[in-house]
Amino acid sequence: MPSDWFGESQKAYHLFQILGTIFIIILYFSIKYIFQKTILRRAIQQNFDPARSVYVRKLIGFIIFMVCLVLAGMVWEVSLKGLSVYIASVLTIVGVGLFATWSMVSNITASLILFFFFPLKIGSKIKIVDGSNSIEGEVLNLSLFSIKILLPDGQHAYYPNNLAVQRYIIHLEEN
Repeated sequence: MPSDWFGESQKAYHLFQILGTIFIIILYFSIKYIFQKTILRRAIQQNFDPARSVYVRKLIGFIIFMVCLVLAGMVWEVSLKGLSVYIASVLTIVGVGLFATWSMVSNITASLILFFFFPLKIGSKIKIVDGSNSIEGEVLNLSLFSIKILLPDGQHAYYPNNLAVQRYIIHLEEN
């Protein structure tokens, strides 16, 4: 009798894992859909370049995927004992790489901040106040790492996103 009870308990637990996985998959697609629509709506409201919203949607989608992957690992009780050496090695390499290229990560994060909270768009006339290094011109492109600005003398300047978030930006009136 106890072996039958154990067998039924095991079946119920596997059913829980399967239903939990299905729930996480549905949750992934639902949250991704909501974020995709929100980002698209924001891009249309602010008249952003479509390419700008594409990379933001991909980045947010990747973050949502990683969170759901961790949740699925928790449901299936993935043991980290066997993976601990592998995970420690990968995290060490990634940590050193991210430390060496911290400015790239900060530029990507700043591009998300610029997308959601700054009304910069292609064609905007701006001045970025940075003491004697101030820059003024028309925004030509907003990429993952920098803002491409057309200077009054016809030259192009690339201003890093992480610095743009930290500086005072003046929107100049259209002439």
